[in-house]
Amino acid sequence: MNALGKIMSPSRVLVSGFASLILLGGILLTLPQATQDGLGLPFMNAIFTATSAVCVTGLVVVDTGTTFTPFGQGVILVLIQVGGLGFMTFATLFAMILGKRITLKERLLLQEALNQVSIEGVVRLAKSVLQISFAIEGVGALILALRWHSDFGWSKALYYGVFHSVSAFNNAGFDLFGNFSSLTAFVGDPIINITIMVLIVLGGLGFIVLAELLEHKKKFRLHTKIVLKVSGFLILFGAGLILIMEYSNPKTLGPLPFGTKVMAALFQSVSPRTAGFNTIDLSGMYNTTLLSMIVLMFIGASPGSTGGGIKTTTFIAIVLSVLRTYRSDPHVVIEGRTLPKDVIQKAWAITTSASCLIFIIISVLSLTENTDLLTVLFEVTSAFGTVGLSLGLTPYLSGLGKIAIIITMFIGRVGPLTLAFVLSRKKSKQSLHVKYPDERIMIG
Repeated sequence: MNALGKIMSPSRVLVSGFASLILLGGILLTLPQATQDGLGLPFMNAIFTATSAVCVTGLVVVDTGTTFTPFGQGVILVLIQVGGLGFMTFATLFAMILGKRITLKERLLLQEALNQVSIEGVVRLAKSVLQISFAIEGVGALILALRWHSDFGWSKALYYGVFHSVSAFNNAGFDLFGNFSSLTAFVGDPIINITIMVLIVLGGLGFIVLAELLEHKKKFRLHTKIVLKVSGFLILFGAGLILIMEYSNPKTLGPLPFGTKVMAALFQSVSPRTAGFNTIDLSGMYNTTLLSMIVLMFIGASPGSTGGGIKTTTFIAIVLSVLRTYRSDPHVVIEGRTLPKDVIQKAWAITTSASCLIFIIISVLSLTENTDLLTVLFEVTSAFGTVGLSLGLTPYLSGLGKIAIIITMFIGRVGPLTLAFVLSRKKSKQSLHVKYPDERIMIG
């Protein structure tokens, strides 16, 4: 890693690392041992699946439960875990196990991978990430196994518990129930629903927030306050919208008892926070509901988490910036604190870049896929937000469509993070000392 670090920037090392992990996973999934038919996946489908797993997305061109052997499913599980927590986090773990010293270059890579503003405490944070993640996944796996043991027997229940706990905490959305059914068979099961939702939410809050919550501090930092409030608002607001709009829909919530309707609406609001599980048939939803879910997928989870999207903090920074413009206020203020100008600029840059990417990929898929625009918009936003929800388009994507979605998933996983890191770097000395004359242009 040191030799590589000497010739590549941290952001390039991370991008190369994710790409290498995808390639390795794709090759393993082409092996005969990976699939039930003994033929292995075609290379394109293997790379698509590996990208979806590493980028913790959950979009699948083949059914995970019926296509793969335990070996193939194991490969996917490892890719989800390493992709969700970051390969640099695991590299640090192995280095510490071997007694190796963590070099400055490796600390810089951890800073980039964990989305931190400095290298101070990044090794300690990496250890905390692993400890917190394994503890939460372990508890989730145990609860799910206890629930499923009467249905599947202990060995299969434990296997299913581990797989779905890791998939949920890492916001991946892969499942083993077959026929692209996700968790629809458990729409009325409170244990499955609550456990999966809690895992999704905890994985999407971000490790800095989780660490601070576990410390039981009386006063949280601004970042933690914003993440908790915005995440809570989006989940409850989304659940309310889904419940109201789908309440009488005979294809979704209509036939369900009231309590199950509420639980299903809440689950469908939590899942677009980049998780990818669903307990009702999304293709039966009204268009207005789907548009609401697209917005939730675009916003996504929080910084430094296993989720994607533009992030909750970016969203609130944009909203406050717009409100400030309406009020002609020179400062963006939240919780008695002023957000720096570079933070607002970064938020706008991330949002603009994401919007442009989605527009370009939608344009491509509109030409290559024989389907309606809303289905394409849903698919592309799901890929960028590393969500994994689909209206059924993924298995029928053309070759070019698969490539476009692969690129979108990859950028959704590493792009905004890398872009934010690059934008936070100090300007060159020349740009700091040179300021050109101001001149106004007409806006609006």
